Amino acid sequence: MNYLFEAFQKAFGLIIHFDRELAVVVWTSLRVSLMATLLASLVGVPLGFFIASSRFRGKRQLEIVLNTSMALPTVVIGLVVYSFISRRGPLGVYGLLFTPTAMIIGQFILATPIITALSLSATKSVDVRVGETARTLGATAVQAAGATIGEARYAILVAIAAGFGRVIAEVGSAMILGGNIEGYTRTMTTAIALETGKGEFSLAIALGLVLLLIALMVNAMVQSFRLKRAS
Repeated sequence: MNYLFEAFQKAFGLIIHFDRELAVVVWTSLRVSLMATLLASLVGVPLGFFIASSRFRGKRQLEIVLNTSMALPTVVIGLVVYSFISRRGPLGVYGLLFTPTAMIIGQFILATPIITALSLSATKSVDVRVGETARTLGATAVQAAGATIGEARYAILVAIAAGFGRVIAEVGSAMILGGNIEGYTRTMTTAIALETGKGEFSLAIALGLVLLLIALMVNAMVQSFRLKRAS
């Protein structure tokens, strides 16, 4: 057990002294995941509102597909995107493979169904009279939609936080699409996998602690938004 104690001791030392390698890995993870979440939110929130507020054939089936997509395996997403952006793929000419952009694409695909499905549910929970009242008072369709989304804002923030939580902790697509290149595409999860395989537990434990702290913060925000929604 001595090696484990020493590994934790070194891990805390890396965090306290803000080790450069640790900082680069954490920053890469946050940069990629935040950008993917932002793009997924720009697509998922309006799409969720549109589906919830519209009537069309196949709506229920689409909702089932969305809910199923929330559990998409990350390695499958990585494989599909890889097949498109690899050198022999249709988008290979753009040289996206093993870049942060490729990782953002993969995480965007993972986060969008989650944010869309939860935004859809959030919109459904809003009293329909909110939009109707806004239109009665002379609001445009966009303004009425804004009023509805405003009422569901805390639930939508929960959806966005859930999407971020999903992508910050994924490893499959990040490893396949990013290549785990040091200082460029190495994220917390891929670095943990690499360092553990090498037997270098101190950095892996330090990154694991940081990842747990981020997960705790995300869950705290989600809980806060839920309490505000209920109040």
